[in-house]
Amino acid sequence: MPDLLLELRSEEIPARMQRKAAGDLKKLVTDALVEAGLTYEGAREYWTPRRLTLDIRGLTARSADQREERKGPRTDAPEGAIAGFLRGAGLSSISEAQVVNDPKKGDFYVAIISKPGRPAEEIIAQVMPGIIRNFPWPKSMRWGAASMPKGARFAGIDGKGPESLRWVRPLQSIVCVFGPEHDETQVIPFEIDGLVASNVTYGHRFHAPDAITVRRFDDYVTSLEKAKVMLDADRRKDVILHDARDLAFANGLDLVEDEGLLEEVSGLVEWPHVLMGEFEQDYLEIPSEIIRLTIKTNQKCFVTRPQTGGEGLSNRFILISNIEAKDGGKEIMHGNGKVVRARLSDAKHFWTRDQGDMPDLDTLKDSAAKFDLDLKKPLDQRMAKLDALNVTFHAKLGTQGERVARIRALAAQLAPIVGANPALVDRAAVLAKADLRTEAVGEFPELQGLMGRKYAMLQGEDPSVAAAIEDHWKPNGPSDRLPEDKVGLTVALADKLDTLVGFWAIDEKPTGSKDPYALRRAALGVVRILLERNVRLALSEAFRMAYVPNLYFHPGKTEEEIADRVYKPDLLSFFHDRLKVYLRDQGARHDLIDAVLTPDADDLLLVARRVEALTAFITSEDGKNLLAGTKRAVQLLAAEEKKGTVVADGVSEELLKLDAEKALWAAIVVASKEASDAVAKEDFRSAMEALSKLRAPVDKFFEDVLVNDEDTAIRANRLALLKAIREATATVADFSKISG
Repeated sequence: MPDLLLELRSEEIPARMQRKAAGDLKKLVTDALVEAGLTYEGAREYWTPRRLTLDIRGLTARSADQREERKGPRTDAPEGAIAGFLRGAGLSSISEAQVVNDPKKGDFYVAIISKPGRPAEEIIAQVMPGIIRNFPWPKSMRWGAASMPKGARFAGIDGKGPESLRWVRPLQSIVCVFGPEHDETQVIPFEIDGLVASNVTYGHRFHAPDAITVRRFDDYVTSLEKAKVMLDADRRKDVILHDARDLAFANGLDLVEDEGLLEEVSGLVEWPHVLMGEFEQDYLEIPSEIIRLTIKTNQKCFVTRPQTGGEGLSNRFILISNIEAKDGGKEIMHGNGKVVRARLSDAKHFWTRDQGDMPDLDTLKDSAAKFDLDLKKPLDQRMAKLDALNVTFHAKLGTQGERVARIRALAAQLAPIVGANPALVDRAAVLAKADLRTEAVGEFPELQGLMGRKYAMLQGEDPSVAAAIEDHWKPNGPSDRLPEDKVGLTVALADKLDTLVGFWAIDEKPTGSKDPYALRRAALGVVRILLERNVRLALSEAFRMAYVPNLYFHPGKTEEEIADRVYKPDLLSFFHDRLKVYLRDQGARHDLIDAVLTPDADDLLLVARRVEALTAFITSEDGKNLLAGTKRAVQLLAAEEKKGTVVADGVSEELLKLDAEKALWAAIVVASKEASDAVAKEDFRSAMEALSKLRAPVDKFFEDVLVNDEDTAIRANRLALLKAIREATATVADFSKISG
């Protein structure tokens, strides 16, 4: 079967967007092809800074013919109904329809609609422009003559204004080649905004700027390799990591590895070349964390340390170049060294100034005296200055000082829930934002928290307080670490909950892809803290703790209406969405999450435990069979309720005539009590085991019992029995939402 090669080449794509964009391209294209009736054997995505590539193998050459029977109205239906049926079915005359007899409903029309299959080339050409035009970039731009206002014209091109193509960076070429593995391939030349797909691409911007003609994926990869482009991002990462380790080792050093930085730099180069830069030894007086963060953030370089071990760094750093320089990289290393020295010089200046007149630690003979140092401007004074200057956090949410007061009050209520020392939590909350007034953080915002921890340790604060000052910002994403101890966890929770409740109260919620205040990240951080540190917190109660009456103003809204929006489903639903994302990333099935997540569920740790127990149960043989029986019961009930039938809540034992229904009712009584007791004890595995006892009685019931008995009383009682099955299983999950 033929293969499809697709490449979208543009100006440099931001490194943070590349991996997701390649995955989005794969999903969008394969979903569109499958929906159009094609199948494929496998697909893999690739990316470099300047291209997204998709390799689809074993794509069917043509979609299958389709035959659809569309049921129409009765033959004696009004003319209007018949005319509507003909239009919908695409028939010109009722004689083209067939007449089918139903013993209960009489004669009715049926249209036989045949849709012949289409060539894969036609389908690809049809779906690709829409995929490219509507690609889900977080940010995109328009460019070129077509982006002119409508009505304008330049160089023979008409302006399309907002209708012109948007892409993350200017799109330069498209490759779309289709054909069998060993025969000649063909170009599928679809067009979008004047850009026509072809079989021509380009290699490295500097080393190989000439055009490259490709036929299929294998020679495409080979040609790019010759043109100094390494297509596989994971291979680029591996090359960078191993070459960096080897270069550091050859110089008597160890590489300080950083997975996040490695992912980023692999997205900045198409042909990685590892070099080593250097700065003066004097800069090693700066704390190693500041050196590492400064070099990483500003130069995207790795730091090294002596092989002798310890926490200290060396004055050498590893940089990744995108070219093989003729001078072996001397100018590149020199230029990067100059920039690194400039940044470290600034860092050293502000670090020294922030310490004020602090005496040299080495001159202090008594180690205990190190915790009595009087900094020229200790963090308490910096916090007071932050408050006195009325540094605004948000126009509607007050100053940073007011925010710290809110965090402090909320943290005091959260401390016993998390199990943290209240005094240490209070001290950490007071000092958490103080380093925002240090000159180092003013110059290097990425050092916030880290500088606070350093200064806190120098002025003799408790290690847990110092750690919490740095960690209350964390986690900053799905891969970031959590705070180290319970003090940091408590302040981090208070900080994030205050942010979320505040912005919800002033109605500044995320919309679509826009989230200027990183509220999704804050909510995900709360979810991770609760689940990964086993913190039992009722979110609804936490929202009430965080809510500050009379603080929030919103035109046209009373204080009660604002509080109602915060307390009730809106913000809680937002957390539910983040929980779903987190659990799906952990491998949980979306339908199982939906089955246990009720609108008022505010203990996320319990939800996660329910999902875990349900996953184990539903994959067992008992679980699969009980699911099938329960879904059958629920479907029968739903059909009756749709008709308006009111199903009784209780079951009358006197009306149970058959052994199978008697056995089922007895099993339901026992299983319901055991499951309820287990749920009350939060033992969800035992609850599932209790429900598993229903499997055999449910199966036997549907084998031996006819629900729609002629006796209306017996029929109503058996429907009540089905309702009892639904209620028993609902003790742990809504089985109707589980697929399968």
